Amino acid sequence: MSASPRPGTAHHDVDVVVVGAGFAGLAMLRELRDERGMSVRVLEAGDDVGGVWFWNRYPGARCDVDSTDYSYTFSAELDAEWDWSERYATQPEILRYVHHVADKFDLRRDITTGARVTRADWDDAEGHWDVVCEDGTTARGRYLVMATGCLSAVKRPDIPGIEEFAGQVLHTADWPREPVDLAGKRVGVIGTGSSGIQVIPRIAPEVAELVVFQRTPAFSVPAHHHVLSDAERAALRLTLAQRREQLRSSPTGLSVPVTKRGALDDDEQARRAHYEEQWRTAGFGFLLAYNNLLVSHEANATAADFIRSKIAERVEDPELAAKLSPSSYPYGAKRPCVDTGYYETFNRENVTLVDIADAPITGATATGLTTTAGSHDLDVVVLATGFDAMTGSLLRPTITGRDGVTLREHWSGGPRTYLGLMTAGFPNMFVIAGPGSPSLLGNVMVSIEQHVDWVSALLADSAAAGTPVIEATAEAEAGWVDHVNAAAAPTLYMEAASYYLGAEVEGKPRVFMPYAGGLRRYRRECDAVAADGYTGFERSPAPGDVRVPQPA
Repeated sequence: MSASPRPGTAHHDVDVVVVGAGFAGLAMLRELRDERGMSVRVLEAGDDVGGVWFWNRYPGARCDVDSTDYSYTFSAELDAEWDWSERYATQPEILRYVHHVADKFDLRRDITTGARVTRADWDDAEGHWDVVCEDGTTARGRYLVMATGCLSAVKRPDIPGIEEFAGQVLHTADWPREPVDLAGKRVGVIGTGSSGIQVIPRIAPEVAELVVFQRTPAFSVPAHHHVLSDAERAALRLTLAQRREQLRSSPTGLSVPVTKRGALDDDEQARRAHYEEQWRTAGFGFLLAYNNLLVSHEANATAADFIRSKIAERVEDPELAAKLSPSSYPYGAKRPCVDTGYYETFNRENVTLVDIADAPITGATATGLTTTAGSHDLDVVVLATGFDAMTGSLLRPTITGRDGVTLREHWSGGPRTYLGLMTAGFPNMFVIAGPGSPSLLGNVMVSIEQHVDWVSALLADSAAAGTPVIEATAEAEAGWVDHVNAAAAPTLYMEAASYYLGAEVEGKPRVFMPYAGGLRRYRRECDAVAADGYTGFERSPAPGDVRVPQPA
């Protein structure tokens, strides 16, 4: 299907069409345009750059990875002129950083905002992708790069009658740009995952009443975020090169030291002392307190029990503490949370916990929400219900590859990729930090830059060889899917109803989607494929091109 713009809208004919102007899309644009000399057009649904940090503006939103580690590494000049103010940066500071990068490298001139992609079609006869946006903007490119992120397709619960609610309905992942005044209001928050755990303690002091609707309690540890002192920033600069190398060569992409012993190698007293030290300092890195917490039930139980004991210490009401303590899945099997005063929030007189696992929400009325146990009058409902993770942003547009097969059809049993980068039957389409790659199981910034560099090298190699049409073979795809499943099988990830497994959306295939082998192993796999001449990929001349045989 050939793209044709509506009157008054733009058409872009380029080498590469990139979808998404978050961290991945901006990195891809800069690399291909400035380092490879390719023409690029980025299509972004929002009205500015920033990706997840453009949309997630809710009170308390911040990164759970150290700011220095959650940064680009491609420019020493960028490093020299940017100072992070806190250990874990807030959403406004991260967005300022993204804007600074976009302006410094003059990226905006190749970005079209307000352009939500609705379809992309591979033209086999011409060897290019035709892309159509909701506003009529169209683009054509030899290559299509989906840089849409793992957590960008907003998930909204189906609450009967919610349209009748007379108050305000907000979603943490689509928060208004203008300030929201919650002072003195009755507010209900649905969801106690990462965004709920961040927003709840921030708004509790200002609202008249806060009702938290919890289906599944989460494991959370103290974030220990703080303003960085001048001395801390100076020390970070001195060790930055070493720190970056450590990130690239680590299994997690984090600068947190990995303990080389298991939880059962220490006696109970030593283990408790180690957990106490990690509790006081580690933040998100608490999951790495021992090296076997995600593969041994017995080891995991020691960490889970420790966290539950801390919840009991922080929550004054024992019955309430028990409801806030997870018991149905291993610690870390769902993405761990970090918090600032989350559990203590439930000691406030104006905060109520409603267990919707026992008393589900049945609907909404003009005045609030109802459950099987009663009703709650509210002025504002906050949906902290997260995303259709990993695949949602890839399957919402209609993407059609060879022979009229859509990506949704090809992935009907769950996502199928080779290296997490390409899908058989969809030539010249790449996914950055998507399913089949480490993505959400480590520092996604490290994954993004590794993918950008690797794809860039593949495109350059293919151009030099006169074979710009690139496609993963069905055999390589099947082999990688098996490898991803084998890496996940021995872990405790398989024992939680998490978004890693697609359990967050009813009807979604239950398949473990990220690569659990670690970033270091994954990098080695990708490097081996490249060193072997990009085995697993079929590469051919573009339609109409005549490849001149090179002398032996």
